[in-house]
Amino acid sequence: MAKVKLQRLPKGTVLLSSRAPIGKVAICDVDMYCNQGFKNCICSDLVYNKYLFYFLKDKKEYLKSLGRGAIFKEISKGIVEKVVVPLPPKPTQLSIVSELDKLNELIRIKKEQLKDYDALAQSIFYEMFGDPVENEKGWEVKELIETVSPECKISYGIVQPGEHVEDGVSIVRPVDMVSTFISKDGLKKTTKEISNSYSRTILSGKELLICVRGTTGVVSLVDESLQGANVTRGIAPLLFSENVERWFMYYQVKSSSVRSVISSLTRGIALKQINMSDLRKIRLILPPLSLQQSFAHKIEQIERQKVAVQRTIKDLETLLAARMQYWFE
Repeated sequence: MAKVKLQRLPKGTVLLSSRAPIGKVAICDVDMYCNQGFKNCICSDLVYNKYLFYFLKDKKEYLKSLGRGAIFKEISKGIVEKVVVPLPPKPTQLSIVSELDKLNELIRIKKEQLKDYDALAQSIFYEMFGDPVENEKGWEVKELIETVSPECKISYGIVQPGEHVEDGVSIVRPVDMVSTFISKDGLKKTTKEISNSYSRTILSGKELLICVRGTTGVVSLVDESLQGANVTRGIAPLLFSENVERWFMYYQVKSSSVRSVISSLTRGIALKQINMSDLRKIRLILPPLSLQQSFAHKIEQIERQKVAVQRTIKDLETLLAARMQYWFE
């Protein structure tokens, strides 16, 4: 077998993924090698590497459109070499990078602030209630099925939602559970007939959603904007009874000890999932409602602060996109 000579990429090389997926960009911070899934740019003295990094990042969708191939899309070296890069003088490149770096740093700081708020909320939970599995404070314990309203059977959702229907019913999938509240924007939609055939999981807008397939135990909340929406097979909606505060249950299930319990009950190799019967029997603490409500009040104050930070992040990201468009298009 002939030996293949690999090229060592020097520190500062701009890496561009050329397949599966196309368009991800990074800069080497050490000398390294990489496989054939990249097209790599070693910059000359005329090009500041971070300027090229930002340019390629801005052109991600354009680069993806250049992909060729039947089984999977790929951009060749020849295609990449023909991409036209605007090249202002080096001092201008440095100025552009400085501006974009500052915006990215502000976004990073605000996102860290969101993490701090989440950590604060979880620490308040532990301070008030202790570890929910150890239950060192001796709270009443009930199975999950005993905490939900009579009409909530703790069931999974639509098995086969079909193709996207533009004017259909919104459905939440596990991939949509990336933040505290589910965003209605970008949700897949199914037909009303399919949704109605899974009426037990049609949302009222007050549920806590728990992932039961893949990364089991992940939780998100829905608000009234999702009233009438539904969920897919990988999610079980939980609608709690009147003596259970949703915020309290959200942070209890998010706790590391309860997540460990859920993980221990998760079965499967190719596809991991927790059986509904096991999920229903998970034992959770249930302190007095007044204490749960006190906790929820603290969390709602934190959430208001988070909303303000999220709004700032959105504004900064919009500004960043506008400035990149200004410089590179």
